[in-house]
Amino acid sequence: MKIYILIPVFNDWQSVFKLLGKINDLTVERDIQTSVIIVNDASTFDNMEEKINFENIQSIKILNMKFNQGHARCIATGLKYIFEKEDFDFIIPMDGDGEDRPEEIKEFIEKIRVSSQKPIVGERVKRSEDLIFKVCYQLHKLFTFTFTGKLIKFGNFSCLPRSIVEKMINEKATWNSFSGSLKKIENDLISIPSIRGNRYFGPSKMSFINLIKHSLAIISVFRKTFLIRSAFFIIVYILMIKSNASIITTLPLIFLLIAVYSISNLALRENMEEFKNCLSQINDIENIK
Repeated sequence: MKIYILIPVFNDWQSVFKLLGKINDLTVERDIQTSVIIVNDASTFDNMEEKINFENIQSIKILNMKFNQGHARCIATGLKYIFEKEDFDFIIPMDGDGEDRPEEIKEFIEKIRVSSQKPIVGERVKRSEDLIFKVCYQLHKLFTFTFTGKLIKFGNFSCLPRSIVEKMINEKATWNSFSGSLKKIENDLISIPSIRGNRYFGPSKMSFINLIKHSLAIISVFRKTFLIRSAFFIIVYILMIKSNASIITTLPLIFLLIAVYSISNLALRENMEEFKNCLSQINDIENIK
């Protein structure tokens, strides 16, 4: 069985090489061949010259992008590259900073045996951030579910069979939101409990602003449902407050209209032509093993 681990990175090479060491140290069955594709999102400094023998990893390649394009598009580019250029059975996208714990890769592999070629996602059961961020994350899930009908409790950390990868690279939403696209093309997901780990080096990059962007990007995948439910909410809410209208009571409407505008703009990122030609944005490929 051939498994490719897909890791996007921007400058955080120290974490990536620590993650590679932990992946190399995993004890897996002999019939599992593990390879790694790292998508370098036009980092502003070169990768570390690490002289480490990763004897348990079949191959390691770095795709150096010409321009910075963001986390979701790096994953989309990696999926397309592996599907078109490599021989594989499953792809595991994951962050390279330690927040996706490498020891959970073994749990994905165990699930593969009984998954019937269904995608497996790491469902967050415990987070490492502070209380305020955890509350905001729960609000993000509630808002997404209320306005799209989709309960999405996973991120990029997942295990995708070849058939699902093929669907994802033919779905324009993948160019904008990985988790939104996966939920759009496949409702029947198998999950494993996933604990968010601590970053190997430095503070978490998932700020409150990035959480909002992440939430809106997911919702933009289901924008038709969102617009219908938003219109219904606006009508009902106006009827409820018409006799007690004030600046305070109109705030939810203002926030919702801002969300509608933002989501409409984010939806423009779903550019299938760019997605089809994304491999042309690879500057060069380094084989470090």
